[in-house]
Amino acid sequence: MFCYKCGTQLPDGAQFCFKCGTRLGAGGAPAAGAAPAAPAAAPEKTIAAAGVQSLKCPACGAPITPEFGEMVITCEYCGGSVTLGGDGWKEINKHTMLPLKVTDQNAALAAVRAYVDQGFFHRNDFQESKIVESKLSYVPFWVMPASASTTYQYQAVATSIGATAGTIAAGALLGSALGGRRGGFTVIPIMGGPVVNPNRSETVSGQYEYPVVAVKAMSAYQPKDYQFGLTDRTFFDKKNVPTGTPVLNGDLSEDSARHAADAYVQQLQSDEVHKKHSMVSQIHTQVNVSDGELLHVPIWYFRLEHKNATTAVLIDAHAGRVIRTVS
Repeated sequence: MFCYKCGTQLPDGAQFCFKCGTRLGAGGAPAAGAAPAAPAAAPEKTIAAAGVQSLKCPACGAPITPEFGEMVITCEYCGGSVTLGGDGWKEINKHTMLPLKVTDQNAALAAVRAYVDQGFFHRNDFQESKIVESKLSYVPFWVMPASASTTYQYQAVATSIGATAGTIAAGALLGSALGGRRGGFTVIPIMGGPVVNPNRSETVSGQYEYPVVAVKAMSAYQPKDYQFGLTDRTFFDKKNVPTGTPVLNGDLSEDSARHAADAYVQQLQSDEVHKKHSMVSQIHTQVNVSDGELLHVPIWYFRLEHKNATTAVLIDAHAGRVIRTVS
């Protein structure tokens, strides 16, 4: 079926479009009573209290047993997901996934080899390394839409240097005049004028869909400026997960992810400003973070030993690229 509003292909029976949020009826048509021009968001209903030891999946009714600390749980039977908020457990209506493309471990290792062996002096590092752990799993991320505007002041170096050079030249001319010809003097007209201010002000704006890893134990692998192929994401479907491949739960709430996305986006904006200008004196960034979605990304994890040192490498199993390494 397809969304009648944006045309996105969806699993049969989907009640909402994962891309634009439109409420759907049968076959992707507008739901009864729904306004066709405006996307309708599903009301968030509390399905269980915060301290419960078991609850039912709102999608299929299967039992869900939260483990201590878990705040994001995916049903192992149907792939429905719930999250723990201030009011208790609620269903996550926007749950997506990236398709698994790098299904073979050797293909993933080829990406590791290309990364590890970069440069002449590292040419044999991968060959001399021992793979002590490898696994494929679906890792949850909160994808937080954010808009940012950064206003900053910087010193225009060319203007500053030009003003200084003009002052030096004027001084040299005045000195020459005061030591002029014997028996006479020269009158130099001094022209008054405004002092050139080298400070300038500009604004940089940005739009982001920032992924925040929802597993605290994996915070060391948080992508900084890595971009997932979000245009390829689809509605989460348990049938598309290979048998035996774990789908990880998370212990980071959406509210915590919102604060983390705010901080990360502020850093990205600051980096962008300093790429444009080196002499920045003041900087102020305003970030607005919208409601996020839960995205499961297939990731290959490898742990390598080389000369008594251990390095962990994460491979995006959708794009076949290195996300992060941690030594």
